[in-house]
Amino acid sequence: MSYRIGIDIGGTFTDFALLRGDRLRLHKNLSTPEDRSLGVLEGLAALAQLEGCTLADLLAATEAIIHGTTVADNTLIEMNGACTGLLTTDGFRDELELRRGYKENIWDVRLGPPQPIVPRRRRLGVPERVRCDGSVHTPLDEDAARAAIARLRKQGVESVAICTLFSFVNPAHELRLAELVREALPDAHISLSHQVLPKSPEFERVSTTAVNGYVGPRVTHYIERLCERLAQAGYARQLLLMQSNGGVMTREYLAGSPVRVLASGPAGGVIGGAATGAAKDARELLCVDMGGTSYDVSVVQGGSAPAESGWNWHHRYLVAVPMVQVETLGAGGGSICSVEAGTLHVGPASAGAEPGPVCYGRGGTRPTVTDAILVLGLLSDDEGFAGGGFRLTRDGVEEALREHVAGPLGCSVEEAAFDCWRVVNANMTQAVRRLTAEKGCDPRALTMLAYGGNGPVFAAIQAQELGIGRVLVPRTSPGFSATGALTARPGIDEERAYLAPASDASVERLRELWAELDARAETFLTAAGFRRADMQCRYQLNLRYPGQNWSLTVDAAQVTGEQDLSFADEQLVARMVARFHALHQEQYGHAREAEAPEITGVRLVAATDIPGPVFSGGSTAARQAATAHRERRANLGHGFAPTAIFRGADLTPGHEVKGPAIIEEQFTTIVVYPGWTAHVDDAGDYELNRTG
Repeated sequence: MSYRIGIDIGGTFTDFALLRGDRLRLHKNLSTPEDRSLGVLEGLAALAQLEGCTLADLLAATEAIIHGTTVADNTLIEMNGACTGLLTTDGFRDELELRRGYKENIWDVRLGPPQPIVPRRRRLGVPERVRCDGSVHTPLDEDAARAAIARLRKQGVESVAICTLFSFVNPAHELRLAELVREALPDAHISLSHQVLPKSPEFERVSTTAVNGYVGPRVTHYIERLCERLAQAGYARQLLLMQSNGGVMTREYLAGSPVRVLASGPAGGVIGGAATGAAKDARELLCVDMGGTSYDVSVVQGGSAPAESGWNWHHRYLVAVPMVQVETLGAGGGSICSVEAGTLHVGPASAGAEPGPVCYGRGGTRPTVTDAILVLGLLSDDEGFAGGGFRLTRDGVEEALREHVAGPLGCSVEEAAFDCWRVVNANMTQAVRRLTAEKGCDPRALTMLAYGGNGPVFAAIQAQELGIGRVLVPRTSPGFSATGALTARPGIDEERAYLAPASDASVERLRELWAELDARAETFLTAAGFRRADMQCRYQLNLRYPGQNWSLTVDAAQVTGEQDLSFADEQLVARMVARFHALHQEQYGHAREAEAPEITGVRLVAATDIPGPVFSGGSTAARQAATAHRERRANLGHGFAPTAIFRGADLTPGHEVKGPAIIEEQFTTIVVYPGWTAHVDDAGDYELNRTG
């Protein structure tokens, strides 16, 4: 029987989920920031050892490796991307810094603009102009273009982003500029806006293309190095990569737009969360993922987490490709605790994997959240940590907390640890309130799904503060993003621009654009080994009212198997307009039905099913009280007291644990706070309910 392996690289740990039939095995090992592909191979070798075979045998029997990578995110966070230049239409070089006048917090007068990923000296305009109908107003000045490229070459540019006006209607000038760049800079990475984001508006397109150019060389180099090492180790199939839209695709497809792997790790968790919630009768979910470096929160509504394109700000840069909506906060187990001007801060700086928290015993000297919850007794230094890979140590922990937190605040070490717990919890709870408020949903109506190595430690207390009464913790929660990657479907999600009033729209042109996207999807999916007969295509249309900046996406048809565009008949536009009015009324509370909308483009979401883990629910086993393994002095929010400790390996369906208590699983810890009860359902997962 063959294997399927999901991989998710975090700032501290690299997670692995190995699926063989219906058996799922999790593994964690520390990430290797100097070369993350090394950590991947080390983890695969450890998995092979657990399976009782060699790495070569494991990879030879592996049907698919699905990988969520944080390389693009880390590049933006650390600002160590490629030296990037921008060629654009003369007069439009400053769009990147104008940012539509957008400021994340208009009340923070000290908040400066983000560091420009393309400084002004490397943003150069070229005389040329294409009209919105695709006709040429001003021909491309090739001499001026060569002079601009020569300036970029003198500045040591490694990557060139090219974005001209209305290239998504007529890309001739962008294609010619790319030829000129290749003549002068044959090794440069080139990003063309009509390939990265073939639609309006202009700022969204230039920003996304610039980010693609900035992260592209790093992402491409990492993927190529990983593929080379996997091939040398014995893996003969294609590597599938998670995308920001929650799907997976091959590196060949992503070669022109590596920006699509941004936030791909958290997207895997959300996709897995939607599948878990559907199995456990919880289609309205608040997904929270607390790992070693970050805290990711997202909302699943109606059992799905659709990818949204447009106004997606990521690490302070607009990336308008379809993305599963995830709010990320610098709050994880490795978040550093410090006092500045008498105020306690937790994060966003992180100790990462090297050197890691002080309690890892790897040379860390700054106290972190993990150190604080170890002092509080929520974690244990008695047994193996992260699956037995190493043990936590108290050596140096109290000294670090005393020097950096307790001393400046004038309190004891235990009080300092509790304050760190309170602050990081408040930060995460506030992030949830902000996200749910923006989506217009009441968190009290949601079920919380907690995962990540540290998510179950804080889940119940966060739920209590948010008014949530039910928390789900899958037994696979420590590697849930890797597990979720196994559930993601291979596919593409692309758009093509078509600007026309609905009353004047050409159905023939719409059919041509859908056919183009359909053929592209078939090419890449069949090259990856999937059958056309299994392809499921959702044909969509983007519409807006005249004067609006943003469009709504309306479903036109869904077809499985061979291409069938028969739905695109003469009555298509009238049906789409009626659906648009209804959708606008549903989402915004009003509709201008007397006004004819505009069409801005077509969209195709094509995907195919692949075998994945089975998520099941139900709690039919008779409830019975579990027996504690031992006791430990711990502070669960009401002061230190002897606290019952349960081993997850001892708990079976039907077992019930009443708080205050701590459940220690192989790769995570579940804290059952006072007023809460946890029980094990038929699938071996945990459900926590508020009882007091």
